[in-house]
Amino acid sequence: MTALLDAGERLGRDELEALQLERLRATLRHAYENVDFYRAAFDKAGLRPEDCRTLADLSRFPFTVKADLRDNYPFGMFAVTEDRVRRIHASSGTTGRPTVVGYTERDLDTWADVVARSIRAAGGRPGHKAHVAYGYGLFTGGLGAHYGAERLGCTVIPASGGMTARQVQLIQDFRPEIIMITPSYMLTLLDEFERQGVDPRSTSLKVGIFGAEPWTEQMRGEIEERFAIDAVDIYGLSEVMGPGVAQECVETKDGLHIWEDHFYPEVVDPFTGEVLPDGEEGELVFTSLTKEAMPVIRYRTRDLTRLLPGTARVFRRMEKVTGRSDDMVILRGVNLFPTQIEEIVLRTPGVAPHFQLRLTRQGRMDALTVRAEARAGASTAEREAAARSIAAAVKDGVGVSVEVEIVDPETLERSVGKIKRIVDLRDAG
Repeated sequence: MTALLDAGERLGRDELEALQLERLRATLRHAYENVDFYRAAFDKAGLRPEDCRTLADLSRFPFTVKADLRDNYPFGMFAVTEDRVRRIHASSGTTGRPTVVGYTERDLDTWADVVARSIRAAGGRPGHKAHVAYGYGLFTGGLGAHYGAERLGCTVIPASGGMTARQVQLIQDFRPEIIMITPSYMLTLLDEFERQGVDPRSTSLKVGIFGAEPWTEQMRGEIEERFAIDAVDIYGLSEVMGPGVAQECVETKDGLHIWEDHFYPEVVDPFTGEVLPDGEEGELVFTSLTKEAMPVIRYRTRDLTRLLPGTARVFRRMEKVTGRSDDMVILRGVNLFPTQIEEIVLRTPGVAPHFQLRLTRQGRMDALTVRAEARAGASTAEREAAARSIAAAVKDGVGVSVEVEIVDPETLERSVGKIKRIVDLRDAG
């Protein structure tokens, strides 16, 4: 396996930290000299780039949050002139102005390299065919996966999202070894395979690389058992680069190794911003180390995880993201995450892995309804038993009472990108 690793993956820990500090200091200078936002933020904090003399000194510098990117829409966070920008991506902007990110030619090369490294760590190899079912366009998933797979030497099938029946046909006809897809859409493909009478375990697929939304070990188990593949996690976000910031290694499946030669991680207390020691759960924060067009300093991802020592690689690992601090529901004083409900739904007989949480207000109290789809052919008695089982499991495991509604198959809206698990109707009407 060692022969397959690139030069960055072969660094010792001391060599890696020396490289990180060199790149961090250069990034701070680049941001300060070329981005008005960072110059003002550093000056307000009484800091200059040269004040970062050790990696620990980064904790003195101010955070960047999504609102800062929106406030500087469209190109205010760019650190190069527009003629050097070779590509622009953006978020959907469903909650306001989109967040815009830019890439120089070197940034695109770096991105392709880290995604290629990720696919190789997942078990992909040159000559494999990669079925990319992430959305293409302004979303970073499709094109990020595409160019990384090509960089590794794979043959890319740019399926994008949607047209589910056709995707099933393409997988049967083109026989890819790799699929890159959101976990929720993979479950939709599973349903379509079975609807067409095709055994999902009979396909050519060997590796599934899943990202863009949190998913649980229970979902991994279901996908691996029903598809007979290795299911591994990829992590990224457009503000930091796109997919390829961290990757789970197929030989260990024990969390995602962060490509620390390009992205410096911290975990902080979500409320105080204090840096937490490795091993403690908090909010993940990233500083880019090699980006030219749009460096980010201490970007608060809102993703909750913990940092752990490396295993399959020298780079530290992050645990699977358990949820987002801004997706946490506080229901009658109890903290609840969609992934907690997912674990319960996945182990309940008679229901499919598709669910949605609907928040409403009954009088002065918040109420939560879990809507889960029945599996095809489930009887009325099985549906009623499933509803009772889910309600009891949430009460016992999470500590709150919820209503449970078992709906017909394919009732809930499918997502080809990030699934919307929470529908908040408390202020509706």
